[in-house]
Amino acid sequence: MRLTQLRSFYAVARMGSFTKAAEHLHVSQPTITTQVRFLEESYKVELFHRSGRRVQLTQLGEQLMLHAQQIFSIEADAVSLLRDAGELRTGHLRVAAVGPYHVTKMLADFSQHYPDIKVSVSTGNSQDVLDRLLDYRADVGVLAQLVEDDRFLSVPFSRHPVGIFTSSSHRFAQRRSIRLAELQGERMLLREQGSTTRKALELAMEKAGVEAEVVMEISSREVIREAVSQGIGIAAVSTVEYVPGPGLHMVSISDADIFTYAHVLCLAERRSMRMVNAFFETVSPPTEGGVYRAPRKKGAGRSKKSG
Repeated sequence: MRLTQLRSFYAVARMGSFTKAAEHLHVSQPTITTQVRFLEESYKVELFHRSGRRVQLTQLGEQLMLHAQQIFSIEADAVSLLRDAGELRTGHLRVAAVGPYHVTKMLADFSQHYPDIKVSVSTGNSQDVLDRLLDYRADVGVLAQLVEDDRFLSVPFSRHPVGIFTSSSHRFAQRRSIRLAELQGERMLLREQGSTTRKALELAMEKAGVEAEVVMEISSREVIREAVSQGIGIAAVSTVEYVPGPGLHMVSISDADIFTYAHVLCLAERRSMRMVNAFFETVSPPTEGGVYRAPRKKGAGRSKKSG
């Protein structure tokens, strides 16, 4: 049995006429007649009592009518689901990010535009984010670094200055800013290797010929905050990640442009998906306020499939 045959039967049963059923389905009456007759002959059953142009369901026809109603009701629900998903009235967006700081504003903007879309967020290091995109456990990712890999499409979202935070008893605590050279010989607490904040600071210090005394490497932001407040050393932090607190003081670096960046990315092959595309469009930033838009290259924003 084909769905078109059941649809013809269902139309005749509802309309009470082969002619009206054909008009309803926008096909010829012989087509409707042929499809209903095929059902009856294939299964050696009688679905209608025919009296001239009038038809009446048999007992078996009434039972089949109930099943047909269920089938076409489910079909209508499926069509509605697909339509709503395509128009972003329903659905689920999965975001993988290196931390909550870079992604919070993006999620707020997206939820404001698409309040009916469920959003879930997972956090991890950069490799975790890429792995989730590659095995389709995430739809979009947010990293603090640019990924040079043709499998991914990445666009810059924002940049944030890197500053230094100290304990309230440190000599920098009476200052609003310092020069990069003043870090010479300072006891410093650094994030683990691979940290974008650490990398940005080390590149700037190397360029300026400045050497600090690294006393600890710590992977936890919370542990670094506690160590700094206890006066063990000072630490670098992106301004977007800095959380003020008792016993802490933040100073900017006045003579060096040191930044961390947030990039939004997805698998290039999935860029044209409606929900992924909507996220990229929603988080496209303005050009002021520390947030920037990089000039698009020709063809940017399209997946390799779409050309």
